[in-house]
Amino acid sequence: MQYALFYQNDISDTAWAAAVIASIILGISKSGIKGIAVIIVTLMAISFGAKRSTGLIVPLLIVGDIFAVVYYNRHTQWSILKRFLPWMMFGVIVGVLVGKDIPEALFKKLMAIVILLSVIMMYWWDQRKSKKVPTHPTFAAFMGTMAGVTTMIGNLAGAFSNIFFLAMRLPKNEFIGTAAWLFFFINLFKLPFHIFVWKTITIESMIVNMKLIVPVVIGLVLGVRLVKKIKDHFYRKMILILTALGALILLLKQ
Repeated sequence: MQYALFYQNDISDTAWAAAVIASIILGISKSGIKGIAVIIVTLMAISFGAKRSTGLIVPLLIVGDIFAVVYYNRHTQWSILKRFLPWMMFGVIVGVLVGKDIPEALFKKLMAIVILLSVIMMYWWDQRKSKKVPTHPTFAAFMGTMAGVTTMIGNLAGAFSNIFFLAMRLPKNEFIGTAAWLFFFINLFKLPFHIFVWKTITIESMIVNMKLIVPVVIGLVLGVRLVKKIKDHFYRKMILILTALGALILLLKQ
């Protein structure tokens, strides 16, 4: 399905402001503060439309990925990455086929539902007293496939990949380093589907991307400083609440 191009004069000041905030948060997320991607997706979807925003975000994600793989490369656990990545690539293909011809209104509602389910999943995980999660190969297959589907439909693989990495008992830096390479590979893998199948990445969208690179870099710098200081317990509760509210706005917005 062909989507309308980005015309600079058609983007409101409010949409630009939301996009700048989302880009800063994206940089912070790529610096290692996980669990906030849903805010980025929600702001971009409200500003630019649900499906069109999925393509707009991908080049910005890759900018953040390049920083993350350079900064955290020495902490990567390649054996765990090899277990998860193939299933996630399979999930991306499923997501391409499922989402290709979905109407914009339905796509928006589907994205909002995925966001809400991601929030519920992360809240449930946070509340578990036991951190024991099955490590059977089918667990990696299910989580990887679901991560691939949700990253294609809404750039929302975080809930599934986070739970998988937590199940592997990865320390903080290994968690961040392994996730950095995972999403670098996956976002590159998604590019041709957005360009040639969904047509959500265009010359016009790339012009918008160029204007948002500086906020991403600002977020990266802030994130490096915050990752060592921020209290996980406080920020996760705040993020879950704000994200759920954003998803409801997306779901109800006409």
